[in-house]
Formats: sequence, structure tokens, C-alpha cells
Amino acid sequence: MEGFPTTNKKLIDWVIKISRLCEPERIVWIDGSEEQKLTLEKESVVSGELLRLNQEKLPGCFLHRTAHDDVSRTEHLTFICTRKKRDAGPNNNWMSPARAYNKARAIFKGSMSGRTMYVIPFSMGPVGSPFSKIGVELTDSRYVVLNMLIMARCGDAVLKQLEKNDDFTKCLHSKAQLDINKRLILHFPEDNTIWSVGSGYGGNVLLGKKCLSLRIASYVARKEKWMAEHMLIMGIEEPNGHVEYIAAAFPSACGKTNLAMLIPPEGLKRKGYRIWTVGDDISWMRVDSDGSLWAINPETGFFGVAPGTNSKSNPNMVETIKKNTIYTNVLLKPDNTVWWEGSDGDVPNQGIDWKGNTWKPNMKDGEGKPIKGAHANARFTAPITNCPSASFRLEQHHGVPISAIIFGGRRQHVSPLVYQAFNWQHGVFVGATMGSELTAAQVGKIGQVRRDPMAMLPFCGYNMADYFRHWLNMGKLMAKPPKVFHVNWFRVDAHGKFLWPGFCENLRILEWILDRCNNKVNAMETPIGYLPYPFDIDLTGLNMPEGTLEKLLKVEKEEWLEELKGVNKFFGEFKKDLPKELWVEYEALAGRLKKYGK
Repeated sequence: MEGFPTTNKKLIDWVIKISRLCEPERIVWIDGSEEQKLTLEKESVVSGELLRLNQEKLPGCFLHRTAHDDVSRTEHLTFICTRKKRDAGPNNNWMSPARAYNKARAIFKGSMSGRTMYVIPFSMGPVGSPFSKIGVELTDSRYVVLNMLIMARCGDAVLKQLEKNDDFTKCLHSKAQLDINKRLILHFPEDNTIWSVGSGYGGNVLLGKKCLSLRIASYVARKEKWMAEHMLIMGIEEPNGHVEYIAAAFPSACGKTNLAMLIPPEGLKRKGYRIWTVGDDISWMRVDSDGSLWAINPETGFFGVAPGTNSKSNPNMVETIKKNTIYTNVLLKPDNTVWWEGSDGDVPNQGIDWKGNTWKPNMKDGEGKPIKGAHANARFTAPITNCPSASFRLEQHHGVPISAIIFGGRRQHVSPLVYQAFNWQHGVFVGATMGSELTAAQVGKIGQVRRDPMAMLPFCGYNMADYFRHWLNMGKLMAKPPKVFHVNWFRVDAHGKFLWPGFCENLRILEWILDRCNNKVNAMETPIGYLPYPFDIDLTGLNMPEGTLEKLLKVEKEEWLEELKGVNKFFGEFKKDLPKELWVEYEALAGRLKKYGK
């Protein structure tokens, strides 16, 4: 155990303690070097953890397959472990720390026997930035190491930073037996600790991602008066070189990644806009000395959903994943390249599916259902530096200033294309009540609204009622809070067809949002917020039937009154903990709607 590459006693003691519990054959410290990465890749190919893809067509790319029952975040086995159950809130599964440690310790005992334990020092955010937080993940998975090298800043530079400060999140992961009955993802916010066992899927095991950057960080952020949010960050550059930044929160399957790296549509290209991608998933935001909100993306990569990613939905992402990318649970083509449902090009005549079985188009299972080549949640992990629209401010220790915060969900009716909240408090209400209608891919009744406040419901590391209060308090700390908006790209007509084309055309709405932030246009006051005048949205080059924009911006009184019933029920789950300000906003909206249209 001699020869540690650090003098940090807290870290050394912890590594020794965990090695006694998990009993690895050897310990390897991750130094962040290219040589070590190449060695790990070779070992992973030999062990069968990774398959090296066609290096001419996909240089530096690999394929990984997970266990068949380990293909997504296991929400029902994900716990917040606080001393008091109330602190976890109704939005989380709760387990007492003592019980959780005991339960997990029994699974971790000897789990790395015959394996290597890798020590990954990593920084979420630029190393040394006041925004950043350091974690150390101990894992027996090379797949985890190689993904973490893409997703975070890892290695010696982080260890050097830890010599100055021994404050780090203790992250422990073991695949153990990959047994779903012995799988736990445990967060101990009061101990700054994360334990994950029995899974090999990225969302459960890349502990710097949702586990640290949202669940633990949101808890820390409330104490330290900053914000850890499930938001993209993008910059919109005008022809004169001025860049304005927005942060946006959408539940899954609502186009967050696509928006973060959109390419301006033909009709707006004459205006010379350019989009800069700061991040597609997580935003850490602090109030600066000037009283405005500044943000960083703590990550260095994308962990994106493959199905549906193509040159129409996201041409920049298609470019991003052409090199140095790890693909998970996609179809392997005969030429050693990959394919998934909704990708570019023709459907292959044959291949090996995500389970490792021979696959041909139109194959059906025993129940007559189509067998897909790629899993619906198949993923790619790719460096953000591969992205053609990657921002030049990724390593900026200070982050970027946020002009607007945008919330959105997938609603066929009710929510108009875009509206602006009256003020910060009303904006918190808008974010707290957002939601999406369930699609066929989700459990529940199709069309039923699943509330997902600020897109944080699965990721808030404490009681969401306190989280809403934290949002309200943050508004009081800002001299210049960002304006708050809500968008809905998914409104449909009487035949169920989308009224808005979406994708790159969404820039037309972002343009209006920034015009509102800069007081360049007026807006219509309605019960739900400020709506655009149709003539203020630039539709150049968009052949929309007459009257479509008016339909997209319509506020239906009866639909909104019905919507309030769902909001009432959702707020009721938080009982007395819900901040009274949100009930004030609820009553105010109900009052405005009752008077509306008379």
C-alpha cells in the first residue's frame, strides 16, 4: 500500500478502508494520462468489456453492452439517506444512513475480489474554479474509468488541488455481481458520500454525473447559496459578436441536447446568428458581485441518448460522436460501425443487436413485437470538445452570465408555444408546476401529466418543498435576476399533428426571448404570463399555414382551470412544507383565469 501519489491523509485513509471492505487484487490510481487511457482501452477489449469499432470510420470509438436488466437509471433503487425522513421529502426514496450503510456494506464485502480497484480523482468544473467540486470515485469497472475520463476532469491535476484542500465527495462503486436484487444507488448528503453497487449502467455508476452534480450538489448548493440545476447552457451570438447565454430545463425526451447545439435555420441565417454549446445537461449557477447569475457546465462530455439522433434532429451531435466515443447498447453492423433506430442512412440488412444476438429488420419476439437493434435508452459518451458548436468559455473559471431561464415540457394542449413569467416568484411557480404528458415509452397512462418541477424531480437531493424555497430565496440575492420563460414545442392540431416544426426553428422563439430580456419588444399580458405578439416572431422562410401561430399562442381558459386541479393535487403532496408564496401564485392564477374572457 506504499507509494500513494498523494499526501492527503483523509483520502489515503479512505482508500485503505474501502480496499479492506471490497478486497481488490490491486489498486490503480488514475493519472489522466493518454498512455494510461490507451492501456485501459486495450485491457477492456481483451476482457470483452469493450469492442473496438472500425477505426477508419470511427477512430477511437468503442461499443459496450450492459446486462439486459441494467439499461437505465434504477429510480426505485435510488435513495437519499438523511437522518430525518422529512429532509429527503416526498420526491425521494428514503433510507436511514445506518440501514443503508449496513445493507450496502454486505454487498460490497469482497465484491472486488480478483479485480482491480481504480481510484479516480475528478473535478466537476474547471480545476481550481470557485464553482467546482472535487470527487474521488473508487470503482472496479474499466468502463466507468473510461467514461469518467470523458465526462470529467480527472487525474493528477485534481490530486494536486486536493493537496490544498481535503474536501471531496467520497464516491464508491462496484459492479459486484450485477444482480438487480443486490443493486443500490445511495446518496448520503450529510456525509458528502455516494455508494453505488450492483449496476454497470452509466446513469447509476458515473458518480460525478447525476449523483454528485445534481443530487449531492443541490443539497450543498442550498447550504452555500448557489444552484445546481438540470439545465442546458447555450450562447447565442449576434453578428456584432455580442453573446447572450440562456439556461433551460426540460424533462427527458423534450429535446434538451438538440436545443443546446442547434444550427440556425435557413430563414434566420441572413441575421448571422451563431450558437455556442456550453452544456447539454447540468448547470451550476452562482450570484456574482454584480448581482447577476453566472453559470458553468461542470462536465466535459455528453452522455446522450442515441435513438433519434440524426442529421435532422442534431447535426452537431452527429459530428461529435464520430471519434473518441463510447457507444452503449447500440446495434453493431457487419462493417464494425454502429446503428440505432432513427439514425442516418438505410436500415442495415443485418447486424448484432444490443443484447449480442443476430438481428435482421422486421424480426419479432414471441409476443409479435418488433425486436429493436438498439435499446431505447442506448447511449453515447463523447467529449464536448468534439462538438463543432462547443463554447470557447468551457474552461472559464467564472462561467457565463445567464440572461434567461427557460422551462418546458411535452404538452399536446394547454401550454402555448412560449410565454414569460411576470417576475421571479411567478417564474418559480411556472418551473414548479411544469410537466410532460406520458408517452408510450413511459410507465403510466398515455397523456397523463407527470409533474417534473424544474426537470429536477428524480435529481433533487432533498425535500423539494425546501428546493422551491431555495429558488425563491435565490431571487432575493439577485439584483438582476434572469427573466423566466416557458416553452412547449409539442402542441398539436385536431389531427394530432405537431403545429410547430421544432428543432433548428426553435431559434425563432429564443430570439423573441432575448428581445424580451433586452426590452426590444412588447408583449400581451394574459392570465398565465406575457405572450408574444405574432408579428414579433420572425417566420422568414417558414411556410406555416395561416393562423398556425395564433393557435400555438392560444390560452384556453377551461384547459387552464383543469390544469390547476392537477397542480393543486401535486402541491398537496408537500403538505405544510410547501412555501406559501407558491399557493399565493396558484390563487392569483386561478383569480386571473376566472376573470379571463368575460
